[in-house]
Amino acid sequence: MAVPGAASSSGADVAHTPHMVSTPSQHTPPATLSRLYSESSTGGAKTPATMDESTPLLRSPLARDLEVGSSAKASTSVLNTPSERPTRWQKVKYYIPAMQWIPEYSFSLLGGDIIAGITIASILIPQSVSYATSLAKLSPVTGLYSAAIPGIVYAFLGTSRQLNVAPEAALSLLVGQAVSDILHSDPHSHPVDPDAIAIAVTTIITLQAGMFSFLLGFFRLGFLDVVLSRALLRGFITAVAVVIMIEQLIPMLGLVQLQHTVNPHSTLEKVVFLFEYAANHAHILTTIISFSALGILLFIRRIKKSFTKHWFIYRLPEVLVVVIVSTILSDQFDWDEDGVDILGSVPIKHGGSFIHLPIHKMTLRYLRKTTSTAVLIAVAGFLDSIVSAKQNAARYGYSISPNRELVALGAGNIVASFVPGTLPAAGSITRSRVNGDVGARTQMASLVCSGIVLLATFFLLPWLYYLPKCVLAAIICLIVFSLLAEAPHDVIFFWKMRAYTDLSLMLLTFVSTVVWNVEVGIAVSVVMSLLLVVHRSSRARMTILGRIPGTDRWKPIVEDPEAEEDVPGVLIIRIKENLDFANTAQLKERLRRLELYGHDRHHPSEAPHRQHANTLVFHLADVDSVDASAAQILYELVDTYQGRGVGIYITHLRDQPQRVFEIAGLDKLLGEERFCFDVKAAMLRIEGRSRQGTLMSPVNI
Repeated sequence: MAVPGAASSSGADVAHTPHMVSTPSQHTPPATLSRLYSESSTGGAKTPATMDESTPLLRSPLARDLEVGSSAKASTSVLNTPSERPTRWQKVKYYIPAMQWIPEYSFSLLGGDIIAGITIASILIPQSVSYATSLAKLSPVTGLYSAAIPGIVYAFLGTSRQLNVAPEAALSLLVGQAVSDILHSDPHSHPVDPDAIAIAVTTIITLQAGMFSFLLGFFRLGFLDVVLSRALLRGFITAVAVVIMIEQLIPMLGLVQLQHTVNPHSTLEKVVFLFEYAANHAHILTTIISFSALGILLFIRRIKKSFTKHWFIYRLPEVLVVVIVSTILSDQFDWDEDGVDILGSVPIKHGGSFIHLPIHKMTLRYLRKTTSTAVLIAVAGFLDSIVSAKQNAARYGYSISPNRELVALGAGNIVASFVPGTLPAAGSITRSRVNGDVGARTQMASLVCSGIVLLATFFLLPWLYYLPKCVLAAIICLIVFSLLAEAPHDVIFFWKMRAYTDLSLMLLTFVSTVVWNVEVGIAVSVVMSLLLVVHRSSRARMTILGRIPGTDRWKPIVEDPEAEEDVPGVLIIRIKENLDFANTAQLKERLRRLELYGHDRHHPSEAPHRQHANTLVFHLADVDSVDASAAQILYELVDTYQGRGVGIYITHLRDQPQRVFEIAGLDKLLGEERFCFDVKAAMLRIEGRSRQGTLMSPVNI
């Protein structure tokens, strides 16, 4: 049932019938306002009209339910029933989600999980090797460790059933840039053991990223995934794809040795480097191999899309096929002797130890220098993971917990950091989608995948001795095309919607990432998102109400063309949200603009469109809560208006704001007669004072 007055969602303000117009006496204490507002002048008897208007505004929800009828009694009995405390086992299942699905695991799901694990492993093994060697500039084994260890931890602690946690292109690129910056921080010196430094830097970054993620989840800050807008994310992802492609064109053209000589640092310098040296210094055989591999990968992917109904074609691991074939051809035709850079021998252990404490003298040396990178990796990794987790949760009909996801990702990276050199890991949108497509229904698929990756780490790497590194660069370029695929659609959509602000933010993030680096791009994205959130939340939603001619109903003048302001000098403002420290900081300025310009768009330099108001009526039906800071600002605002001789009336005051106003002293500052049941009651008082010639009297204000 639509309730008139403040309870009406449409903004209508319907008054009582004529015999119910009486308002509280001027000498009534504020504590009795809510009691009197709910009574009529007929001695407290409530008619249906009275109940409709007063009950939702000034009575507690429980009291309102008791008056409605038998259905309300049923609801109150439910409310009064004490909730059962969760058992210890329920808490265990909450904190370790694997304890939920493992005891109930059905062997009917095992086939799909095994197939999914094998499929993702076949994609992940060459991908992780590519990320480690081409982006992070580390040993291939570091990528394989990262593809296995965090995934095992996540399988027990994560709430998503299809999310695959492993190294990601953007995160690996950030690690590579951090390693490169530290190695080249002093151009006059050359590190004695650059590999040991790179492993130490990567280890401390992975540990810090895991700690940040874990603490964010522990303190229940999983809502941060809503901070970044779609436009900012798209600009950042597109820029990362461009940066990665430029990075990979250098090994694809066989210019790695020349790069070490020229030593370009920024992305723009690498673009100039490619234009200057690609034509005359590119290695012909390396170029042919890499671009042929990329062409074959794109061709097979296109063919797979045409045969989605044929599982043996659709599930063909094209990346693994290209890796195997190129390795065999490289061995048979001795490409390494012709100048093609190959993977070579890969040591499984670093310094003779497999597990090592991540905090020691070597890693602590780079702790402060890598903290900013670790924070960015934690934020970027979580955003990528939560998007993928939510997509799969919606697709397969279950719920996820962002806080538990943060804890799971953080724990996975913390455990991985005990293996020196392991890259930070996060969830992948692409792999997780494929994981679900091929049959994964639980995290058993991740356990299978991690087991296969570990077997490959210890037994398969020697077989990849002749794998051309340019093929690994081509594999990463294939990922780049996936990252770039959605950018045109989003740009066209924002352009069609005339969302020029979103387009500008997308361009700003893109340019800052490409021109400077990925860290600056992420920082710009986060800062701009926070500024937008603060800007929008700092503007309390307000509207001017006008009377519908011939009625006692008030509607927003911008929504109803019939509504008009019929009393000169009186401004009726409906505040349409709760008041807190954020949205009341600019309340005075917002009110001034409404008073002088109304809802018209205007430039600050324009002359006022309206006259100053001598009376303000605040309609607070939509204000359920007011915090202490907002109450203090309102007190100062009212005091300022009274100093100007402006009358202030407050209508439709709810319980919590009324208590806050009493504690803050607003009731004493205004006086009880300034609190009215509804807008009609306030207007009757204003018109009565006007007839008596006391509207602008300081004594009565």
